[in-house]
Amino acid sequence: MLFASLIGLALAIPLMLVYALIWDRERQSQTAQDAINAGWGGPQVIAGPVVVVPFRTTQTQNEEVDGRIVARTVEVDKLLYISPTQNNVTTSVTPQERRKSIYRSVLFEAQISGVATFTLPPDLARFGVTRERLLWDQAELRMGASDARGLTKGAVLRADGQALAVQPGKGPRATSGQGFFAFLPWNGEGSLSVDYRFGLRGSRSLSLVPRGGQTRWNVSSSWPSPSFGGAFLPERPEISSDGFHADYTIDKLALGEAPVSTDEAGPPSIEDGVASTSSSEPIPSQARFVTVGLVEPVNLYSKVDRAVKYGFLFIGFTFLAFLLFDIVGGAHVAAAEYLLTGAGLVLFFMLLLGFAEVVGFTPAYLSASSAIIGLLTSYSAAVLGSWGRARFIGALLIGLYALLFVLLNLEAWSLLIGAALLFISLAGVMYATRNIDWGQADRRETEVADV
Repeated sequence: MLFASLIGLALAIPLMLVYALIWDRERQSQTAQDAINAGWGGPQVIAGPVVVVPFRTTQTQNEEVDGRIVARTVEVDKLLYISPTQNNVTTSVTPQERRKSIYRSVLFEAQISGVATFTLPPDLARFGVTRERLLWDQAELRMGASDARGLTKGAVLRADGQALAVQPGKGPRATSGQGFFAFLPWNGEGSLSVDYRFGLRGSRSLSLVPRGGQTRWNVSSSWPSPSFGGAFLPERPEISSDGFHADYTIDKLALGEAPVSTDEAGPPSIEDGVASTSSSEPIPSQARFVTVGLVEPVNLYSKVDRAVKYGFLFIGFTFLAFLLFDIVGGAHVAAAEYLLTGAGLVLFFMLLLGFAEVVGFTPAYLSASSAIIGLLTSYSAAVLGSWGRARFIGALLIGLYALLFVLLNLEAWSLLIGAALLFISLAGVMYATRNIDWGQADRRETEVADV
């Protein structure tokens, strides 16, 4: 029992090495995906449209003159950001996969179109700006895309049906200034209707920064495995093997933003290819967003990683079976035989990782488990001196690998199933050893010592 326990603990070292190998291969996969995305476009955040109008205002500045602090009133130029009162956005996402060696990345092309309505609030002066100070001849209409490399299809902007000349750059701060803009022929009177349309390439996720009175976003794709995140979730998403469809409705009260402002919220951070709220920045300084991620149906590295965490379960149950055959059945299992059996169990996870990168997780799992079950069953026949006992070991391994596959696919139930299995196993060991006189060995050792 002592030797079996010590060998089981020693096998923790190769298990940890396999765990480190998974981490290294996942980093290599991430590097390969970044290389694929480099010429296409990264995770995309879209923002706008927003009307930007410069204005002049006065402010007090303190200066030191001859050792004294002197207050001076100067005129400065600032920008007024006018959000739409209504923005209806429609997005169609076409996914595709690109490969580099054995690695792959999910890319997409999105067709984005929308109609936005702008109206100056009647109580504009309450926001610290008066109409006569606005420089309407310098007004701009801005649209943002966080990775401008994806703007390869051109863009169309129309104001009240009039086509505008689109220029690169000057995107909203929520997209780090990337995007495009156009000079806007509007004097603030009445309402302004803006139509926009552009194509956008990207990878992994597409996020929208809503602003203004009300934002409606209709997004659809043929990708069957979306993930929805951000500050708001879709109302009733429809997901099937043919793709997904989601509708968002975000009201101004939920955003908590004024219709006009002299400042803009900063961009969301991107973590693992998805827009997220940075913990290092106060929440009010970041733009609120909604995001749709195109996730892989099977993340093989996370599944192999979870499988390794069950490695001790395999080693423990197999060693326990050998130990019971030793104690109850009279088979003599040497320490080296425990070690070789444990090495085979650890090798399963390396085979699983290697095959999964090439053929996918499920075929890899079947291939690796079949190889190890066949190897250890044959070896057990020699170790235990009986094919009947070896068939028991084979059945035990088949049950363990089948159970692990279920646990990996039913993550929410894994704790309950694992706890129930341990209870049943403990009850079985107690039943099998109920007639053993554990103190007999101690008495024999004492008698030998006395002699």
